[in-house]
Amino acid sequence: MIERRGNPEVRVRLLEGAARLLAEEGPSALTLRRVATEADTSTMAVYTHFGSMADLAHAVVGEGFARLGVLLAEVPRTDDAITDLAGLARAYLANARQNPHLYAVMFGTAPLGGYRPQATDERAQGQYTFDEVVEASRRAVDQGRLTPAEPQAIASQLWTAMHGYVTLDVAGFFGKGGVEHVLVPMFVSLLGGLGADPDATLTSIRTLATN
Repeated sequence: MIERRGNPEVRVRLLEGAARLLAEEGPSALTLRRVATEADTSTMAVYTHFGSMADLAHAVVGEGFARLGVLLAEVPRTDDAITDLAGLARAYLANARQNPHLYAVMFGTAPLGGYRPQATDERAQGQYTFDEVVEASRRAVDQGRLTPAEPQAIASQLWTAMHGYVTLDVAGFFGKGGVEHVLVPMFVSLLGGLGADPDATLTSIRTLATN
């Protein structure tokens, strides 16, 4: 099949096909022919859009963070930073549920083998999404909702806990009641340990329970 050069739909199919192969079968499945078959396109399309298989693997990680970034940017910013942190958490969960294969690749659950970028490059690729959480954490401290602390340290704890929950949620361990019975109490407990009032926190994060 011959595809028009630069067709963005083909590019997306290649990215999603590569992510699916990596998540389900590992880096040994990331061959030119397998990727082309997954994307229903020609082998030449891989080189047209990415240049090499290593570039394709790197782009899969970038695509995962790009989709996450779009959802994080759509979270309304309010005058309650705790509400905003809950909104970012909800967007993080939604992204993983919508793009489970990309999620597995971007955070290393799916191995990339020799295709994995250097650690510094990989962190830089998704840093802008983490910065959203850092900024909300900074505002929570400024508003007196959290005990004064380094915003990046706060954000790191929140991101780590959220990543653990989301990984298990996407794998189907929690079922329909996971958000209400696991995620919300976890968020309240963690923020409480960071100085937030539990009752006020529960009010602020009520939107999490609507997932």
